[in-house]
Amino acid sequence: MGLLADRGFRVVGDAENLVGSPQLVIWHLAAPVEPANLLEELRRLEERWQPAPRLLVLPRSLDCPSDWLLQLPVQGLLQNPEPPELLEAIDTLLTGGRVVALRPTASVRTTLGAPLGLGQWLLQSGLQQIEAERIRCRLWLNPPPQSLLLLLLIEGRLRELATARQLLLWLWGPVLLAWSDDSGLVEDGPRWPEGSEPTTAVTTAITLRERTAIGVWRAIEGRLTEAAETGLSNHTGQLLALEGLSIERRRDLLLGLLVQFDRLLDRLRQQEIGAQEVVGQWHHLQQELRRSALRQMAGSYVQLPRQGVLLPVSDTLEASCDLASADTELPDAQPMLGALIQAQPLLVAGRLLAPDEPQALLQLETLVSNWLIRSAELISSELLACCASWPELRRYLLTGDLLATRGLERLRNQLNAQQRWSLWFQRPVQLYESQRLLYRLDQGAIAPLLLTEPRDQELKQLGWLQQLVTLALETRDAVAPQLRDLLRRLGDLVVVVLTQVIGRAIGLVGRGILQGMGRSVGRS
Repeated sequence: MGLLADRGFRVVGDAENLVGSPQLVIWHLAAPVEPANLLEELRRLEERWQPAPRLLVLPRSLDCPSDWLLQLPVQGLLQNPEPPELLEAIDTLLTGGRVVALRPTASVRTTLGAPLGLGQWLLQSGLQQIEAERIRCRLWLNPPPQSLLLLLLIEGRLRELATARQLLLWLWGPVLLAWSDDSGLVEDGPRWPEGSEPTTAVTTAITLRERTAIGVWRAIEGRLTEAAETGLSNHTGQLLALEGLSIERRRDLLLGLLVQFDRLLDRLRQQEIGAQEVVGQWHHLQQELRRSALRQMAGSYVQLPRQGVLLPVSDTLEASCDLASADTELPDAQPMLGALIQAQPLLVAGRLLAPDEPQALLQLETLVSNWLIRSAELISSELLACCASWPELRRYLLTGDLLATRGLERLRNQLNAQQRWSLWFQRPVQLYESQRLLYRLDQGAIAPLLLTEPRDQELKQLGWLQQLVTLALETRDAVAPQLRDLLRRLGDLVVVVLTQVIGRAIGLVGRGILQGMGRSVGRS
């Protein structure tokens, strides 16, 4: 409190000594409070001191999950802040902004104590072993090893673990669901896909200067720019064409896409058109946006030799790359554009939230980062194709291991095989399970997130071969209960045979032997 008084603030610790209405209400929790009591007290503070903003300062140790804390009716939420951080948060709140800085402890999944069946035990045991090995590999990658061969081996091991986990879920997932839904492995809402579950809760830090659509975008842009500049590692469990670019070109491409995204938002705000027209303009200008980002990444004045002739890199790449294709896995752009342009509310976990709410802002950041990564992937794939026919371009754009023709072609073949597998198998499965794979930037890494949403219209548009995959899934789900009953009945039959038939027979034989030995001893 003395530190606040030195900054010119008048601090009142008792409501009776307050004259007029406060500009800011600060509640500092010295010890953890029950969640229900905490929520009730915050609602009372909101009713009593409206419209003064409220700042909740939490202790270091707190058992509440971060998702629940983000829903609290406060404008400021700090956990064990340092004095400069507290002063900066107060200045932001007094100017009408929002501040969130959480440092939660690791979250532990709770499971019921019900007895495990064979399928449950095999699934949980296998997932635990795969997760332990994955954590060990991640520790070896932080910091990355100096040896390129060791780096490739560890990344290959991570992809192998992701495939093993997917195969394990494919084999035992239906049996587990048929046995019980209380194992703790099936959760509602967004799920982490194979090989990407976080082992610890991450720090959440949000600073919103203005509670408007422009202020929300500035906060998201700052967070994504900081993540792109620090360098991104691949935690998706899949190959990315973006990994083929050098660190400098990768950063320039992501920053160029962010700059063009910002300009496109300003252009759409100035037009003052309806929601449907905004989405139409958005799709119409995607090719232009990608070309501008490509030119910004390549450099306007860079020239490289090609067959003895100096050619401008940006113009040549722009003429050679096909940037008009659309990514079918991108979600509907209307919620994202409506929130960032017209400050429309966003549907998050079944609730309509204003864009300046922490949960809505994080959801918007996920949508923007997914568009950013997928757009960068599309451009990177075209750049790899251009480098295959322009050897001198490889030293400027690609990493050192792709300078050789064999390395570049191997990467392109692997990407093509992965794309075909995703198109013919993974996408039908995701459509049938009403899931969408999103990519987000998470603490210097590209992390995947499976979002559950209705995709029935896309499911109806699948070809006959892809529909066979969904039919196989439906057949597997239908057969799983019968398989469970069959295994249970076979187990009961084996128990009856061992105990009632074989066990009694062995007992009778043993009794006869003992009686025979007793008679022999009596005669002797």
